[in-house]
Formats: sequence, C-alpha cells, structure tokens
Amino acid sequence: MLDMFKSIPTHMDYKGQQLAEQVFQAIIILFAVVGFIWGYLVQQFVQTVYMLGAGFILSCILTLPPWPMFRRNPLPWQKKKEEHTDEKKDGAKEKKQTKKKDKSK
Repeated sequence: MLDMFKSIPTHMDYKGQQLAEQVFQAIIILFAVVGFIWGYLVQQFVQTVYMLGAGFILSCILTLPPWPMFRRNPLPWQKKKEEHTDEKKDGAKEKKQTKKKDKSK
C-alpha cells in the first residue's frame, strides 16, 4: 500500500507553478465577478459568497494536485556523484585530529 503512494508524482516544475497560479487567479476572478453580478441581481450577498466559494473549490481541485499539464518542463538535474565512503571517513578523521592539535596549542 505504501508503494502505491510513493509512485504518485508530487512535484511540479517552475513553468507548471506559474501556469497553476495563473489558472487559480483567473478562476477566482471570474467567479468573483460572476458571483457579484448574480448576487446584485438577486439582491442576496450570500449568493456572491457561495459563487466565490465554488470558484475557490474548483480552482483548488484544478491547481493543487500536480497534474501532468504542470509537469511538462522538468529541470535537467545533474547526475549524482559517487562518493567513496572510505575516503570520506579518512578525511573526516584527519580534520578532527588537526582540530585537536590546534586546540592543544
């Protein structure tokens, strides 16, 4: 079951983030304007709030998950460098020894 959750992509590239932000703002503004007009016509402010809430929920559904349309421009990451653990440990030991010598002086 845990493997199923690990297979779900959780990233969004920078252009995808920009697109998600633009879609979010467009939906909120569209629903706010339409909600204001509808609320004015029926003379009930609560209708405006309902429309704005519906726009918020719709925009969250469309922009919060990392849909494939938000992952079209991945960054070209550098490949991981292989480090030898023996060399790393030896270097760390040498640094500790030189620090002890410096403190004793």
